[in-house]
Amino acid sequence: MNIKSLLLGSAAALVAVSGARAADAIVAVEPEPVDYVRVCDVYGKGFYYIPGTETCLSVGGYVRFQVNVAGDPAQNLEGDDYDLRSRVRARLNFDAREETELGTLRAFVRLQATNLSGANNGVAVDQAYAQLGGLLVGYRDSMWSSDIGGLEDGLLTDTDLIVGDFNTNQISYTFAAGGFSASIGLEDDGTGDVVPDIHGKLVYSGAWGGAFLSAVYDETFNLEDVNDLFDNDGLFTLSGNYPTLLEDGNNGAFALKGGVLLKDLIAPESQLKIEGHYAFDPTVYAVTDGLTTAGTFAANNPNILNPVPGSVPIVLEWAAGAGYAQAFGKVGVAVSGQYGETFDTRFFVRNAAGQILPLVSSGDYYALVGNVGYQITNNFATLAEVSYRNVDFGGPIGDTDQVSGFLRFQRNF
Repeated sequence: MNIKSLLLGSAAALVAVSGARAADAIVAVEPEPVDYVRVCDVYGKGFYYIPGTETCLSVGGYVRFQVNVAGDPAQNLEGDDYDLRSRVRARLNFDAREETELGTLRAFVRLQATNLSGANNGVAVDQAYAQLGGLLVGYRDSMWSSDIGGLEDGLLTDTDLIVGDFNTNQISYTFAAGGFSASIGLEDDGTGDVVPDIHGKLVYSGAWGGAFLSAVYDETFNLEDVNDLFDNDGLFTLSGNYPTLLEDGNNGAFALKGGVLLKDLIAPESQLKIEGHYAFDPTVYAVTDGLTTAGTFAANNPNILNPVPGSVPIVLEWAAGAGYAQAFGKVGVAVSGQYGETFDTRFFVRNAAGQILPLVSSGDYYALVGNVGYQITNNFATLAEVSYRNVDFGGPIGDTDQVSGFLRFQRNF
């Protein structure tokens, strides 16, 4: 074999081996695209499917900076006749929903923390409840003010002048058909006995607005609850007197509340709200925010048997009010007013001879609120609000009034 034949044979062998290796080469398969987040449009904007499930989740909330101010009789730590505090709140809402053979299954949790004038604060559960169809169990606003139909939570300003605004553990059922809904519920009144508070509500809502009627039986309100309400371990701050509400011999209490909301009646982008209540006996469901410090201004009361710390509770036998809100593009304005009468209250007053004697009196109460808001940009707005409250028991008790307000900046997400 000559050199030329050897070289040609080697070249042919190399070509054959190379061809075999090329045929055996492994080609990497491109991964299929994975839909990590699927939009869930069944329940509106902001929902997405939790990966691997048919549960839709929405996460939202806000960050709010607010400066509160309350005038006389509030006092600050330096002895001035006003109290001004800054407040920062962070709120997170988690809303999970899915469809079942028994209707929509929902879980809602609201967590929030509020920082007052730089003080340390903790995260609190503001709401937590589960729903299956019309059944609701958990912790949220009392049915008296829970806004089931979108119109039962007071007048149209941020300080909404609502009565009986607090959260409770509860169980309720709502039947809804079209714009009509009927609800019945039981709420834990915190007394530890077997009898709960009982609520009923009828609501109708449509494109024009809506109307509602609520009824509540408060089985716990008695003289002991009155003493808790007015914190009778100390002096009542209204004119320095020491009051108790008069009993009628019945530990229970019954109250009614109704209202109507009219949209675009006066002008486009307008709302007119009228609301009122009547309580047959003193009850926590007839308590409205009273005279406050900036530290407690517009704060919710999580304990139904005690007032917001630092404020004077006002228990109204009846009250009626109206509110009007109007939008002008990015600007919104709203006003509201309320007038009512307190239950008969026994005060202890000192006469000219220095004797301390009881005096029974009822008081006239009214409040006025106005605000202006501006949408600075998408999801970021500011609101300025001023409110005035006055309660007048007449005679030697006299009257007390207060001006309060706030300036707020809020980023929603």
